[in-house]
Amino acid sequence: MPPLRAASSSPSSSSALPADEPTPTTLAEAVTQVSERASLLVREEIELAKAEMAVKARKLGIGAVVGIVAGVFFVTALFFALNAAAWGVYLIFGGTAYWAGFAIVAGMLFLFGVLAGGLAYRALRKGTPPAPTMAIDEAKKIRDTVTASEAAS
Repeated sequence: MPPLRAASSSPSSSSALPADEPTPTTLAEAVTQVSERASLLVREEIELAKAEMAVKARKLGIGAVVGIVAGVFFVTALFFALNAAAWGVYLIFGGTAYWAGFAIVAGMLFLFGVLAGGLAYRALRKGTPPAPTMAIDEAKKIRDTVTASEAAS
């Protein structure tokens, strides 16, 4: 049974080191194969970095939207708090407790704003810094492998 090849995102590529290709017979063929494989490896690393950055950008986008929603909750809560304060001042001078309903609504909106802000913070923290760490780790492994191969030669 032939060895399995690594999966790749591009349909034409398979692996940087396929096992079933014959050994090059001339130095020119060897240089050509090394050049092609290096080119393939670089393209696959770039695709990995792009995919990783897209995921991080999506997380940052979600965090930003949730943060905007938290801001809307706080602005609405501020409106209700000011409205409650206005009713409270009015009623201190001779009315009933109508303002308590506004104060309760303002408290609930502040709570929703705190919850949405916490969710936004978590989402933004997961997405930052937007660096392709998987691609960087893979490049370091490749560099270490190449360095070890050169030292053994």
